[in-house]
Amino acid sequence: MSEKLKVGILGGTGMVGQRFISLLENHPWFEVTTIAASPRSAGKSYEEAVGGRWKMTSPMPEAVKKITVMNVNEVEKVAAKVDFVFSAVDMTKEEIKKIEEEYAKTETPVVSNNSAHRWTPDVPMVVPEINPEHMQVIEFQKKRLGTTRGFVAVKPNCSIQSYAPVLTAWKEFEPTEVVATTYQAISGAGKTFKDWPEMVGNIIPYIGGEEEKSEKEPLRIWGKLENGVIVPAVSPVITCQCVRVPVLNGHTAAVFVKFNKKPTKEQLIEKLVNFKGVPQELELPSAPKQFIQYLEEDNRPQVSMDVDYEKGMGISVGRLREDTVYDWKFIGLSHNTVRGAAGGAVLCAELLKAQGYITKK
Repeated sequence: MSEKLKVGILGGTGMVGQRFISLLENHPWFEVTTIAASPRSAGKSYEEAVGGRWKMTSPMPEAVKKITVMNVNEVEKVAAKVDFVFSAVDMTKEEIKKIEEEYAKTETPVVSNNSAHRWTPDVPMVVPEINPEHMQVIEFQKKRLGTTRGFVAVKPNCSIQSYAPVLTAWKEFEPTEVVATTYQAISGAGKTFKDWPEMVGNIIPYIGGEEEKSEKEPLRIWGKLENGVIVPAVSPVITCQCVRVPVLNGHTAAVFVKFNKKPTKEQLIEKLVNFKGVPQELELPSAPKQFIQYLEEDNRPQVSMDVDYEKGMGISVGRLREDTVYDWKFIGLSHNTVRGAAGGAVLCAELLKAQGYITKK
């Protein structure tokens, strides 16, 4: 590709914004040319605006240090400089909905990490390996917004990435009931241990809004496009508890599953390791070659050993065994700020480009 698409990051100074910037360094298709944030950061260089708050382990990319941060609320100005934007703004849900649609109405596609539009019926919420066909709802959304190329697309919550792909791989065995407990990293709250010292050696058994997202969002991903909207699936029934644990990156899930059709352990593992989707077929730049790995050792997956599997874009599964109450149980692990946040959104944008929804302006 001769010329890269120009990308803007809305909310570029926060933790997810920083993750976008580090993931997009040297991206073959996309180049970060514009960064927008709150009015208090506007007018400063990106390096100045972030100051001592750079939270990534890799250094800030040289290419962005001198970019002058724009005011995210100056929608027309920001939109004029880019082909599309990633959204990681920190605002109220209503404000996010409004500003993302304002950007879309400037004919600028918005790929959002935020939850505000996840239940807007004509906004696709996509894990590219699972429901790439949901992007087709964009045509109906564009009619509503009165746009020709502007739209909003979102990725789902980080908490579901460690089990929704697994259940998708097992679809033919018809999972009917799922009980999941997620053990979620502090970076999911945009924090490090430096910001949140009370998390050291501690567990907090509550993450606001997370349990509902974890129970409902997989059903929307498994839903169908009908009459211009995404209609969520009704099964399996999922019940979830979400716990904050003293881990920097990596959400772990302990999951119990009941099936209509009783599979063997061998069948379940075979489905996991052979599970592929459109990103693998198209060899999208951020797609993991092997989406799900199965680990035989009793003490895996572990955050310290497995969270960066496939550069944080793959899912690790282990401890698959029969259960006395349910049929099977397993442990899943995913990287919450890579696959679960910025990386998942980058993969969505790559899919949208491949499908012809994101083009040069």
